[in-house]
Amino acid sequence: MAKEADPEGRRTLAVLTKLDLMDQGTDAVDVLLGRVIPVKLGIIGLVNRSQLDIKNNKPIDEAVKDEASFLQKRYPSLASRNGTPYLAKTLNRLLMHHIRECLPELKTRVNVLASQFQSLLNSFGEPIEDKMEMEMERRGLGDVGVNVERPDCGKLLLQIITKFASAYCCTIEGTSKNIETTELCGGARICYIFHETFSKALESVGPLEGLTTLDILTAIRNATGPRPALFVPEVSFELLVKRQIKRLEEPGLRCVELVHEELQRIIQYCGTQQEMLRFPKLHERIVDVVTTLLRKRLPVTNCMVENLVCIELAYINTKHPDFTEVQLIHKTLTEPLEDFKKKEQRTDIKEGRPSSAAPSDGWRNKPLAIDGLSGSAFNAGPYPTPLGSPQNTPHGMLQRGVNLLPEVPTQTPIKKLSPKEQRDCDVIERLIKSYFLIVRKNIQDSVPKAIMHFLVNNVRDNLQSELVSALYKTVEFELLLSESPHIAARRKEASEMLQALQRASQIIGEVRETHLW
Repeated sequence: MAKEADPEGRRTLAVLTKLDLMDQGTDAVDVLLGRVIPVKLGIIGLVNRSQLDIKNNKPIDEAVKDEASFLQKRYPSLASRNGTPYLAKTLNRLLMHHIRECLPELKTRVNVLASQFQSLLNSFGEPIEDKMEMEMERRGLGDVGVNVERPDCGKLLLQIITKFASAYCCTIEGTSKNIETTELCGGARICYIFHETFSKALESVGPLEGLTTLDILTAIRNATGPRPALFVPEVSFELLVKRQIKRLEEPGLRCVELVHEELQRIIQYCGTQQEMLRFPKLHERIVDVVTTLLRKRLPVTNCMVENLVCIELAYINTKHPDFTEVQLIHKTLTEPLEDFKKKEQRTDIKEGRPSSAAPSDGWRNKPLAIDGLSGSAFNAGPYPTPLGSPQNTPHGMLQRGVNLLPEVPTQTPIKKLSPKEQRDCDVIERLIKSYFLIVRKNIQDSVPKAIMHFLVNNVRDNLQSELVSALYKTVEFELLLSESPHIAARRKEASEMLQALQRASQIIGEVRETHLW
């Protein structure tokens, strides 16, 4: 059993009892010297009181004297290392040596635990009632019996509000002491929203997305009115590019929503402080005030983002220094006339049409045909009958009327574009793409700035003043600073444990090095 509990034998001391009951002619010298069973700490022999001595109430002093006489008589060489007094001295020495070995580690453990419980107790704070009584006693109002305000509640409330506002702002600025390492939060997450989420959302909005060649051609034709256009109308470009710019408003509003959600999430992150857990009513009110402040700033920020898009829609700046594609229109308008005629002649030859030369005079010798009728109608008599007279009108034409044009289509029919139409559409597409990229770059830069100014910075600068104006009211001190029963119970447990550890440290300190020997 001793080998199982103490394999190295560092804590095992053997005791051999009833030495006086051995037969005559025998002794326990070999056993006491460890020749039979070796024991590292030794074997000590004893002579215990017999049953008769116990019945006769033999005193311990007499039993110890008789034991010493027996050992001197039977084991004279071993008498000084056996017996009850030597056993007590040996056990005391072993105990003190063990204490000496364990004392430094024990002191360290006690001090560490005391420090931990002291920090825990400090985080719970002092009970409000005790602080009020101490302050009243300091002012000499303990036995007056008058109804006075809690002098320390206002100070404590301001401290909690200031600490929460500071933690909220530090989380946004990235200077918080407790930096999260598992996920992005606060200002880092807002930065990610601006430069990753919002940027990718804008890049996914293509300059010509949802815009077909037919839409461009229809806009060009509608912009010319009843007169065929010689050049590309600028109105069609403005109409189409505004339609594309309008699509940038939705990503901007979504960016505002994501930043608002992150600012709302920071409230819960800062709400894990011990003061917030200690006063649950105060925590609820702080969350309500900050949520109301964020909700108040949200429409203002959304309106600003919408205005940024409206500003871009209000004036299409074709003189923008980055709008280099506008030179394409200038080149088209200033193209030499001779080059244009040469291109037209080459086009006529390719399509098999006669060139645009002067008309021939042979038409005077040919009969004139009007609507498929030969010129003999003019030679019927000295007074030719008009075409619209009843004699020359086909049967029934007067009843149903004349319709020489087909129905006007509501949409441009799909057909192969002429070279001029294709050129105009290409010009408009290039202009839209170039100007849209300029506007998208402006929106990508201005929307984060607007969000930071109207939402993030405004909340950060006005948070503490809003909390003080909404919560610092004397009539609500008792409600807001009502402590959680769970926190009060934990404070009591921590206080009792701290007192026990302090008492243990005091006892350990009383053990002197001189006593260990």
